[in-house]
Amino acid sequence: MVELTQIQKAVSTAIEQAPERKFRESVDITVNLKNIDMAQPKNRIDATILLPESAGTKRIAVLGKGDITTQAKEAGADIIIGPEEIERLGGAPREARQVACDYDFFLAETAVMPLVGRWLGPRLGPRGKMPMPIPPGQDIRPIVERLRGSIRIRTKDKMTFSAKIGNTEMTPEQIAENINTVLRRVEADLEQGSQNIRSVYVKTTMGPAVKVI
Repeated sequence: MVELTQIQKAVSTAIEQAPERKFRESVDITVNLKNIDMAQPKNRIDATILLPESAGTKRIAVLGKGDITTQAKEAGADIIIGPEEIERLGGAPREARQVACDYDFFLAETAVMPLVGRWLGPRLGPRGKMPMPIPPGQDIRPIVERLRGSIRIRTKDKMTFSAKIGNTEMTPEQIAENINTVLRRVEADLEQGSQNIRSVYVKTTMGPAVKVI
């Protein structure tokens, strides 16, 4: 288990070594795994992790009609897609792909999930973005708030994954807290915990990678 101070040191080094830019860069980690049979679905990681420090607002789409759209507006959802629009997007593959790429998380009332599966499933499924089903009467506002500060980790059959965990306007301590949270969650999901992690690197968008462990 890597110490928080060790993570902070690596983050500080990554930021110091990055070329100076006039724009805010993201800070990303790359995690390399080992001794795992990724051919077995049970060994793959698919987790939504709430970060302790916001790494940038995620874009959220809400699919449905009626009460859920009212809540979506109150929660500040980035787009609301009704049943007719879901079906229309099914016949516009290029536009549907763009929607799948533009939004980080999708929520859908259970009544429209069959439509989503039929018309948008081919675009959302491969990206790991199939909507979270929302049953009648459930308040989506706290869900939207939580997702805005979360990231999605999905390995599929790969032994490596990367994730945006901060930006250069954050302090090294804040970024390190986010990295620590992600690593703890990943270790909890791995059969042998930290023993299944080969290495971890941190870098800014344009900077060199610095080894954390």
